Amino acid sequence: MFYRRNQAKTKGPNQASRFARRCLHALKAVQADHVAPQVYSSRSSSSSVPRITTHYTVYPRDKDPRWEGVEMERFADEADVVIVGGGPAGLSAAIRLKQLANQHEKELRVCVVEKASQIGAHTLSGACLEPSALNELIPDWKERGAPLNTPVTEDKFSILTEKYRIPIPILPGLPMNNHGNYLVRLGHFVRWLGEQAEELGVELYPGYAAAEVLFHEDGSVKGIATNDVGIAKDGSPKDVFERGMELHAKVTLFGEGCHGHLAKQLYKQFNLRENCVPQTYAIGLKEWRPGRTEHTVGWPLNRNTYGGSFLYHLNEGEPLVAVGFVVGLDYTNPYLSPFREFQRWKHHPLIMSTLEGGNRIAYGARALNEGGGMLIGCSPGFMNVPKIKGTHTAMKSGMLAAETAFRKITDENLQSETAGLYIPEFEEAFKKSWIWKELYSVRNIRPSFHNYFGLYGGMVYTGIFYWILRGKEPWTLKHNATATCWYGKAFHLTQAQNGRATWLSSIGLVHQGNFGPRLCRCLDADQLKPAKNCTPIEYPKPDGKISFDLLSSVALSGTNHEHDQPVHLTLKNDSVPVAQNLAIYDGPEQRFCPAGVYEYVPLETGDGMRLQINAQNCVHCKTCDIKDPSQNINWVVPEGSGGPAYNGM
Repeated sequence: MFYRRNQAKTKGPNQASRFARRCLHALKAVQADHVAPQVYSSRSSSSSVPRITTHYTVYPRDKDPRWEGVEMERFADEADVVIVGGGPAGLSAAIRLKQLANQHEKELRVCVVEKASQIGAHTLSGACLEPSALNELIPDWKERGAPLNTPVTEDKFSILTEKYRIPIPILPGLPMNNHGNYLVRLGHFVRWLGEQAEELGVELYPGYAAAEVLFHEDGSVKGIATNDVGIAKDGSPKDVFERGMELHAKVTLFGEGCHGHLAKQLYKQFNLRENCVPQTYAIGLKEWRPGRTEHTVGWPLNRNTYGGSFLYHLNEGEPLVAVGFVVGLDYTNPYLSPFREFQRWKHHPLIMSTLEGGNRIAYGARALNEGGGMLIGCSPGFMNVPKIKGTHTAMKSGMLAAETAFRKITDENLQSETAGLYIPEFEEAFKKSWIWKELYSVRNIRPSFHNYFGLYGGMVYTGIFYWILRGKEPWTLKHNATATCWYGKAFHLTQAQNGRATWLSSIGLVHQGNFGPRLCRCLDADQLKPAKNCTPIEYPKPDGKISFDLLSSVALSGTNHEHDQPVHLTLKNDSVPVAQNLAIYDGPEQRFCPAGVYEYVPLETGDGMRLQINAQNCVHCKTCDIKDPSQNINWVVPEGSGGPAYNGM
């Protein structure tokens, strides 16, 4: 795994709340000592139609005799505001709430629940940070030691062919102009935001996975419940079983990131996926030089597969290079493997010149996008696609949510229509903010790639209608599918004294929702063609120097889950994978998963195949939940603290 000097700080005095005491008691009772991350490729016995899913969301416990007599009461605690997700959006909202409370001398309890073991441990991004929102939130961030150490000094953009590079000029005003921005390790930045939040009195609870949205009788959001712990892999209660906690609030903010587990419940409850226009995401590459960014499109993807690559060089006390790759999940060939496209791309002569002699040191994956409650950050898709930036818009959306919520909560004459505070002012504030103006101007760039010329037609459209008209064209283009991308990333640590490069490779998913506060229906799964209509892709064998196999990469991600718990990658129907996905699409989950979670293995009887789910490998990227052609996979949260353990990704 990736090792660095900076270590997470011990949590502050807020741990003394009732919520913390009860949750910590439950967690200590059931969690085993942390063990070294393991990568599984198992072969267990099964029947002709093997039972795969044992999770209570599929098989209710009230119908399971093993649960008779088990105490199911949950403790409850109260807060003014509960925030789900300790990322840039959630922490910015928490900081802004406490700033306003201190400014107006109001008592306000703000709690942030985060499923990662530490704040920032599940954070993965490029990242090239535009500091506009940070300047508003914490104007003295430099004096406070924010880890923004590498200002962008040079931009390059290229189209790659198999052997060569075609340079494209970045004219002033184009979204890929990054001067004034900073190359950062977003996990470290998020951890720093957590420290600022705690100083203001925000209660942070890493290691607690929010598993359920709670509703008042009138249908408004009441709060959340953390997941139960102490459940065996077969779905039965262990001796140390403990119910999760309920945390009620006047306002609940959901900042889970891409395709969040609770956000999916909200989409269904409030029908949020209707009448939406989706967005998409792209990212590129760069060559080593502190402050230099280079983005590319083209090879190894064809013109009709959306994607790109990047290299970012950071100055972190030692030369560090972040390398990444993106594939739009609206691709049609079920034989395509985003991970292997990433490995193949690294053998381009332009990229190899940077990576040769390097040593891979870590790997990971992360999904970055998509009343009484509000969706903020990547969940509602507040990402600027052509800029390839969403941190600044995520932060600003959290700040806007905080400001509108604070006014409601502290209004002594408030009369709410619902038990959970109804805050339509959030949408109004959003439309008046610079986020709306920024995202509206780029609304047509990603949909413009849906044409006969694909990538190249989209680039021509962007050059004409964005650079000249700044998005003021009187039409809005539509997508063929949702804005979802597979996102690959790598860090390279270059040892300048001997010319050798040590690098950290990682992968992830970026899922864009629509522009605006509502999500579009996820249709990427519908884009796959039957395997019989597609040509298998022959990928070169990894050389172990520039390109690598999947499982050895996952072993470097720090991923760890309690083994004896129900598989959190649940199936609505255990027979569908073989009967549909394997039969029609030749098992695409084996290829689109970036962590080797899914594999088809022979039945022990020798008369067929079955799906094996290696849930311990899961890096929480959500690709399977989005790209599964049968839409049979439902990703739910595992026990708290499970998942990857990124260090400044």
